[in-house]
Amino acid sequence: MTETLQNLYLGFSVALSPEVLVFAIIGCVVGTLVGMLPGVGPLAGISLLLPATFGLQPTTAIVLLAGIYYGAMYGGSTTSILMRIPGKAASVMTSIDGYAMTLKGRAGPALTIAAVGSFIAGTLSVAFLMLLAPLLASFALRFGPPEYFALLTLGLLVLAFLTGGSMPKTLSMAAFGLFLGTIGIDLMSGFFRYHYGIVELSDGIGIVPVAVGLFGVSEILLTAGQDKAPAVQKPKLKDLPPSRQEWRDSTWPIGRGTVLGFLIGIIPGSAHIISSFVSYALERRISRNPDKFGKGAIEGVAGPESANNSAACGAFVPMLALGVPSGPITAVMMAALMVHGIAPGPLLMEQQPQLFWGFIASMYVGNLVLLILNLPLVGLFVNMLRIPYAYLYPSILMFCVLGVYAVNESLIDVWVMTAMGALGYVLRKFEFEVAPIVLGLVLSPMLENALRQSLSMSSGSYAIFVNRPIAVTMLAIAAFLLLLSFLPLLRRGVASSRAQLGLES
Repeated sequence: MTETLQNLYLGFSVALSPEVLVFAIIGCVVGTLVGMLPGVGPLAGISLLLPATFGLQPTTAIVLLAGIYYGAMYGGSTTSILMRIPGKAASVMTSIDGYAMTLKGRAGPALTIAAVGSFIAGTLSVAFLMLLAPLLASFALRFGPPEYFALLTLGLLVLAFLTGGSMPKTLSMAAFGLFLGTIGIDLMSGFFRYHYGIVELSDGIGIVPVAVGLFGVSEILLTAGQDKAPAVQKPKLKDLPPSRQEWRDSTWPIGRGTVLGFLIGIIPGSAHIISSFVSYALERRISRNPDKFGKGAIEGVAGPESANNSAACGAFVPMLALGVPSGPITAVMMAALMVHGIAPGPLLMEQQPQLFWGFIASMYVGNLVLLILNLPLVGLFVNMLRIPYAYLYPSILMFCVLGVYAVNESLIDVWVMTAMGALGYVLRKFEFEVAPIVLGLVLSPMLENALRQSLSMSSGSYAIFVNRPIAVTMLAIAAFLLLLSFLPLLRRGVASSRAQLGLES
């Protein structure tokens, strides 16, 4: 413990040096702005600023890029809560209850809880990162393609089970998302699938156009279809802080989201996205009043926001401890370190203690900077709701189009967003949940690759999933949850059959 405190002291002496501190603040500010812009996520922000780090010291460079990463985790909640437009895919779940709170005049509390929850989750997860990185990273090494396939399958079914809604509806939406994820060039065979002559679909359908269309554009269409425009809100200063009850209701979701997000974050994949879905589904399942979710439940904001920020820190565990990137974002950050002649991995802590512990300490500082940056701006953000809808919604639509187009400079992405907006409008009219579509789209490439790699390892034998203890355990749990979910349907079917037989007799 003494050695850890000494190392942390070394880290803070690096993180609080003027140059590193300035770049940490710059990264946080840029990340917050990047997160707020529809379509421009942390990966785009980090990629654009990567060349600017080549002339910096390695510690300063990694601190700047990390600030952009978790700053974007913070910033994505703003447009999600105020306008139901996820700035990034991880903010999809926040937009559901966050926007419902905005319609009730509680946008201020939603933004405050999102900022405080993100700060607590980010700070605690950095402590977990500092203490548990080697242990958790060694466990993550035991996961091969069969385990990833079982884990992703289990994740889909757990989310469908926890949502508490119609299991067939949820699974059908997830299946549609999985299908969307198969569009494009198959990386293993090179075959161009489901393209219908559109060359731009070679890289597949982007998550951003789908998320912005299903949530942002569909919301605009639903509002436009109302008999009269919604009343312009005039938020008061006294309504900005959360009430005591809202603080109490948020405490446990923040704690659960922090732990859940960190554990999911160490597993390679889109951890910050998956963790927010899992957290929302869990909070809804264990709630005493699950019907309030989707209608402005503060737990639906606190849990997912804490989970995605905690997962952002958890994603650094395999990168720093093993030199294994957990996703595209950490892969770009690894590239930045390698450009400076530093190889992440088990020896990083011993060979570059100033960089390792300076990076850890800078995350504590960055989370505090983001809290100080975001809380005073809550009133400013909420006052955007004073703009009449006749001016606000066309502006939102314009930013949606510009944001989606800017990602790949592709008009096809704009058309995808438009089609998904129309589809989202129809699905929400028929009371389907559209969030599982986004999750299916995210998981589809990983699920398919894990399955095909597993079958390649076993020469086409499905027995590989039974012969590996971790994989067979997770698949058994998935099968049990599936059976558990359909038992009520079977019971109702048997009861109705008996009733019909009784009437006939």
